[in-house]
Amino acid sequence: MMAYNGSGEKRLRAGSDLDVERSNGNNYMAGEPCRKRKLPARPNHILLYTIINPAYPITVDVIHTISTPHGQVQRIVVFKKNGVQAMVEFESVESATRAKEALHGCDIYSGCCTLKIEFAKPEKLNVFKNDQESWDYTLSEDLQPVQRSAPLLQSPQYTGGRPQPYNMDYGSGGPPPPGMMKERHGPPPPHHPRDGRGYGPEGYGGEGFVPPPPMHHPSMAPQNQGGPPQQGAVMMVYGLDPQTANSDRLFNLCCLYGNVVRIKFLKTKEGTAMVQMGDGVSVERCVQNLNNVTVGDYTLTLAFSKQAYLSEVMNPYPLPDKSPSFKDYVGNKNNRFLTPASIHKNRIQPPSKVLHFFNTPPDVSDEQLLQVFKDYGVTPPHTISKFPLKSERSSSGLMEFQNISQSVMAIMACNHATIQHPGAKFPFVMKLCFSSSRQIGQGKGLKPDQNQNQNQRQAQNNGMVEHEYY
Repeated sequence: MMAYNGSGEKRLRAGSDLDVERSNGNNYMAGEPCRKRKLPARPNHILLYTIINPAYPITVDVIHTISTPHGQVQRIVVFKKNGVQAMVEFESVESATRAKEALHGCDIYSGCCTLKIEFAKPEKLNVFKNDQESWDYTLSEDLQPVQRSAPLLQSPQYTGGRPQPYNMDYGSGGPPPPGMMKERHGPPPPHHPRDGRGYGPEGYGGEGFVPPPPMHHPSMAPQNQGGPPQQGAVMMVYGLDPQTANSDRLFNLCCLYGNVVRIKFLKTKEGTAMVQMGDGVSVERCVQNLNNVTVGDYTLTLAFSKQAYLSEVMNPYPLPDKSPSFKDYVGNKNNRFLTPASIHKNRIQPPSKVLHFFNTPPDVSDEQLLQVFKDYGVTPPHTISKFPLKSERSSSGLMEFQNISQSVMAIMACNHATIQHPGAKFPFVMKLCFSSSRQIGQGKGLKPDQNQNQNQRQAQNNGMVEHEYY
């Protein structure tokens, strides 16, 4: 029984829960009573994650990405009964213990989504369906649930809150037609159905949810300690073509330098957009490589924004091509810095008139590739050099344009464009990036196969070798 003297002060037992919580960094009031001693949970292969200050969406893919480096994850359930929490079932107690020791107290995203991790009591998690809030990773692909039928109405964010049929044409970058995944975020047309899980060749995978950027531990020193204040993850982009620029085209360019979170065009400043990247380092890469780059008749100007993040716009206005002026890319798998492995494979390159293309059909012809650029209304490359096939899954190579302006326009319009293949169930999603080469190798005295080998080495230096992505 605790004694209370009526003056707001309570006597506390020595070694009470308050002392334990203080040692864990929790800020409880000094006068809070301790009625019952809470024993620590015994080690278990299931962990309870509590996400404090969840400023960004927390999905199974986010939890899976931060957990798998510490052990094999079997099941995940995300729930919101007491704030945002998740239970993660590991293969063994040892894996769960490693994850708890490594992740407790870390921020999933910089300055927010702080993890509090405890051992959970259940012996097994029950997962009834695989979606954003629960997933059973022990099931084989053949047992994955069938994709649900197409929704009946467009999402309110695209329609101003007014109900509209789901097959309304929104033009470039608009919502997908029935049967397509949640959001394609890639360039239009044509639209094609894809499933909700990745499988098969690189371009066959469905949209996932973007895992977080590298976590920051509270004990780590901030990036710019001792120097100027740390910049945020939002940048301003000026000098866009008001008639052709849209969120997807800007995404196709910025995703080469980091994960894109959100893009918003400003109605009061024509040709101006704000882009929220995954972290400040990604913004620095964009500014260093894209500032003062000429795109057609316009010159891009990039700079850090004073805003820390972009708020969701519920009723975006339509751009000239009828696409929405605001888009959220948290659920876009075309971001290329999703995992430590994919981050390592990327080579940050400034704009070049030579582009590296990959994840195209194995037997794609030059005519097919040229037609893609013509369909999107941009100047096609004047030279294409395909690499020898390493397998029958996909092809890759280099393509050269007349100048950097044309190559930048090509990436903005055609990066992630789809190419049909008669032997494939789903279309290939062509991926483009700037090459470290300044021209396609045409060495004197080299035979054609030697030229191909030289070009392939140039692509290897760029970090984009066939089959290395996803």
